[in-house]
Amino acid sequence: MAGYVSDAVIRRLPGYYRHLRELEAAGVTQISSQELGKRMQLTPSQIRQDINCFGGFGRQGYGYNVGELKEHIGEILGLNRMHKVIILGAGSIGTAVARYPTFSREGFETMAMFDVAVDKVDTQVGEIPVLPMERLEAFLGANHVDIAVLALPAAHAQETLNRLYAGGVRAVWNFAPTDLNHPDDMIVVNVHLSDSLQILSYRIAHRDDG
Repeated sequence: MAGYVSDAVIRRLPGYYRHLRELEAAGVTQISSQELGKRMQLTPSQIRQDINCFGGFGRQGYGYNVGELKEHIGEILGLNRMHKVIILGAGSIGTAVARYPTFSREGFETMAMFDVAVDKVDTQVGEIPVLPMERLEAFLGANHVDIAVLALPAAHAQETLNRLYAGGVRAVWNFAPTDLNHPDDMIVVNVHLSDSLQILSYRIAHRDDG
């Protein structure tokens, strides 16, 4: 990876990967920056700038090989290796994450879920076992976990994150509706569903402005 890459470019990478995967599935073998930009609602120069952050993958007058570029971007995103995942919380959000089919295809293997509810413990979500929360430390001691998904009420999220950090987990996908304090060597990505809905509400309210 070449030098500093802005957060804006990194946020666009999954979009590149998704569009290129769709193009490959449709039998498209090559695409120009203009055609890819039209699909993604980006300018051709933005496409070229983004991709050039990671090296030159296109050829003048030819464009990009769809399969090769998808593979390169997949490697940049770390999708060429398996990620071991656990989910904390077997409610509606945790279950939806566990059942989402794309994750397993892209190398995210959910090993187990954890919950405190008696009616959920010792059941399964698909083939994923739901274990009691008191077994979390023992599980982390016996298994390497790359990513933990927090799908818990806000009141329990910080304590659970602290337990995860003590158990060696350094990456968290947080669906709890709260911002968490975490050490510098832990990566936390927050997904606040209400924030997105409120942004949509704002855009509806102001779509005729100006």
